[in-house]
Amino acid sequence: MISFAKGILRAMPSNSVHETFMREALKEAKKAFDKGEIPVGAVVVSKSRVIARAHNQMEMLHDPTAHAEMIAITQAADFLRSQGGENHRGSLEKASIYVTVEPCPMCAGALVMSHCQNLIFATKDMKAGACGSLYNIVQDDRLNHRLNVVSGVLEIEAKFLLQEFFKNLRKEKR
Repeated sequence: MISFAKGILRAMPSNSVHETFMREALKEAKKAFDKGEIPVGAVVVSKSRVIARAHNQMEMLHDPTAHAEMIAITQAADFLRSQGGENHRGSLEKASIYVTVEPCPMCAGALVMSHCQNLIFATKDMKAGACGSLYNIVQDDRLNHRLNVVSGVLEIEAKFLLQEFFKNLRKEKR
């Protein structure tokens, strides 16, 4: 698979690799679904292994910043710092994040600030997406870092989970 970012064509892992890690993110999204949270899941991958995994926990933690991506970024930074010693500043350089839904502006900004290398997401968010839909923070030339982006990996599965969640939510409100 080829991704276009930073004006350079880059070889990206095959679809099967992306699908493998996206399935892990979907498992996290299912955990959120089961807990009554908006079903978004994320995993961070470094050196071909999952180093962090998270799902939305905004309702449980009563914290509007407890998005799957934010929690996964923090976990991954802690892991990398613990592996790299005191000199590691917690950046996610050379890491990839797999997310079931396109990140919002807050999460996109955190990905830029963390220097994450790759973002792979399943489905677009036309109302709050900040990685190509509504905004494109992760590839904004005015910022000091840009991510390689791949979208649409296991999109149908991620959309289905979201649709079921919101359908159930509407039924509960009747």
